[in-house]
Amino acid sequence: MVELFDTDLKQDNRQSSKGNQLKWENHGIWYKADYTGYEGLAEYIISHLLKKSSLNADEYVLYTPEQIRYKSTLFNGCTSRDFSAGLQVITIERLFKNQYGIGLNAGIYALENVKERLLYLVNQVERTTGIKGFGIYLSKLLTLDAVFLNEDRHTHNISVLMASDGSFKLCPIYDNGAALLSDTTLDYPLGINIYDAIKTVKSKTLCSSLEEQLNIAEQVYGHTISFSWDKKDIDELLENAPMYSSEIKERVREILLEQKRKYGYLFNS
Repeated sequence: MVELFDTDLKQDNRQSSKGNQLKWENHGIWYKADYTGYEGLAEYIISHLLKKSSLNADEYVLYTPEQIRYKSTLFNGCTSRDFSAGLQVITIERLFKNQYGIGLNAGIYALENVKERLLYLVNQVERTTGIKGFGIYLSKLLTLDAVFLNEDRHTHNISVLMASDGSFKLCPIYDNGAALLSDTTLDYPLGINIYDAIKTVKSKTLCSSLEEQLNIAEQVYGHTISFSWDKKDIDELLENAPMYSSEIKERVREILLEQKRKYGYLFNS
């Protein structure tokens, strides 16, 4: 358990449809308190399952479950190291507004076809930043969102890293707290049928369907991630998050096994 204070509170320029989560930074460590449910558990579980994927270790941020005392309240949540290395983390939405006076999201949704939206997004980011391979990067994000049911990925929280000389590089994958039906306050209260709930999860990047987004990305870029985690890996991770209830842990386990079954073609046998 760590105690944090007003002087540690930080704001960032990312926006979430779920509201503003309490965040702190202290000596190069970021702390995030759960806001609508078990976001910290989702961040932790997903990031550690990525160790059992084809991603390199520098492609994603690792999270650790933590209890955070702020004033008189004890929050569950998570911690992660500051990955910016002195660079500015800037969302692609804000980047476009700063440079062109208009946001990127409006341009994406001005197009009717999902494939056109994908190519427009990739081309605009690569043209503006000079980053090559943003399409592969975006495809990886869309794969993770489909597998882990992340319902809150959009241009306000897809970021790049900007150096003082105006050059850009890809940002490690982070911010998966809205995955795994973590919102127990509003959309997915404990006790509901998770199989019915999974069918209602909507995406925000290119369209409302996580599956359609992934299918289009795979048509253009192929399979960009493979996984090798199993039930044993899930169970070991859940054991290391004692602050969360057995009901929440069982729900997360069930969701992950169902998604592994659904996207079995992405898993190494």
